[in-house]
Order: sequence, then C-alpha cells, then structure tokens
Amino acid sequence: MKSPPMHKHGPGKASGFTFIEALVALIVLSIGLLGVAALQLSSLRSNHSSPLRSQATLLASDMVDRMRVNRTAALGGAYDVDFDDIADDESAQQSQIDLVRWQANLDDTLPDGKGSITRNVVGGVATFTITVQWDDTRGEGAPMEFAMETQI
Repeated sequence: MKSPPMHKHGPGKASGFTFIEALVALIVLSIGLLGVAALQLSSLRSNHSSPLRSQATLLASDMVDRMRVNRTAALGGAYDVDFDDIADDESAQQSQIDLVRWQANLDDTLPDGKGSITRNVVGGVATFTITVQWDDTRGEGAPMEFAMETQI
C-alpha cells in the first residue's frame, strides 16, 4: 500500500501573512487612527464651545431678571437696545445701569460678546427677545448667537 504524499513547504510555497496582506492591514489601521483623531478634534472643539453657550444662557437670564425687577421701565422700552448701542456711562436711571453692567459682563465673559434686547407688543402683551452674540472661531468656527424670548 502506498502512503499519502506529505505536503512540504518548500521555497515556492508561502505561509502566514503575505506582504500585500500586511500592507492592507496597515492601511486599514491608519484609516481607523485618522478617524479617532478627527473624533478627538471634534470633541475638543465642542468642549470649548459648551461653556460659552452656557455663559450666554446665564447672561441672557441675568438680563431678564434685571428687567423683571424694573418691570415698568422694561415695558416702557427703556431696555430696548441694539448691538453696540449701549452707552458707557451709568446714568441715574436703573435701566441704563443694568445695560452698562450687562454689556460689561458680556465683554468679560464671552470673546467679543455683545447683546441686544428687542421689545415686541402684540395685543397689549409685551414679549422681549434677548440676543447674545460672541466669537467662537476656536470652537464651532463661526460667530455664535443665543436668543431667548420671554414675557415680563
């Protein structure tokens, strides 16, 4: 009886990974690592923008509270102001003091921070839109804006 032939690995036979397979694995690993790096960069940008958005929300709420304290003046239009229209001097009127301090807080807290307040009266009901803008080129890459609408 004849025994089955034994397979021997000779110089013409390859075993294990070939060079092409190793290159393909390296390319797949490289693409995966680039994806992880892009995800990390996106996370860093969001981590920079998130506190600024929170501060903008707090500053808008702060102005709403100031307006509620001085409700008569707010309903009369004393708080209506456009971006960059806030005077630097604090007059005797509480509304002007509030606006100057609010703008100072915007300047101190947000990069290139500024705000506006718009009063809209419909059917005897006044609503106010408080808008805060700031420069977020390090985070989202563009100027950002937060707007809050409320009744006093």
